This record gives sequence, structure tokens and C-alpha cells, in this order.
Amino acid sequence: MSQCLFCALVARDIPADVVAESDLALAFRDIDPQAPTHVLVIPKRHVANAAELAAHPQDLAAVFALAGQVADEQGLEAGYRLVTNTGAEAGQSVFHAHVHLLGGRGLTWPPG
Repeated sequence: MSQCLFCALVARDIPADVVAESDLALAFRDIDPQAPTHVLVIPKRHVANAAELAAHPQDLAAVFALAGQVADEQGLEAGYRLVTNTGAEAGQSVFHAHVHLLGGRGLTWPPG
């Protein structure tokens, strides 16, 4: 996907503050953090959203495994939140499946 921002990050065509990587997933800091720890975890395979990611169970598992690894490495033992937005009305602005890992402060519910 030549026009996908996250595919360009995976290809290292544009820089990112990468915090972890596996064979199937990449984790990097969000450029507009909403919490002290705000990392995006993406599958390296291009799929548009979380619903499509479900068709690729290995990639889905890799995303959540890497999110857990990053949470451990970031010292989020008190807790963290994983959020995925599917569709523009839900707030998805980059149409490549991704999970927001948020932590480092108390998180309220509902999230907004």
C-alpha cells in the first residue's frame, strides 16, 4: 500500500520512534500522545481495521503479544488500556489496523 502511512513506517521509508518489533508487528510512540505512555502497535501486514485483522489470527495475536511486551517494558504493572478504532466515525484516521496502548496515569471510563 504505497499511500499508507503505517506501511511506510514498516518499510522504514519514514522515521518513527520504534519501541519494539516482532516478525509480524511493530510498536512505536504516538506523535500526539494522550497519556504518558501512548504507543501504537500495528500488524506489518496491511489490513484496514481491526475487523479485517480478525481474518489473520497470527497477525492479530502478534499485535496483542507485542502490546503486552511493551506494557511490561514500559512498567505499566498498575494497568493499561488497549484501544482500537474501526471506521472514521469511531476516530480511525489511519486506515491500517492498529491498537493504542495507553498507560502511565489513571484512565477514566467511559473514554469519550
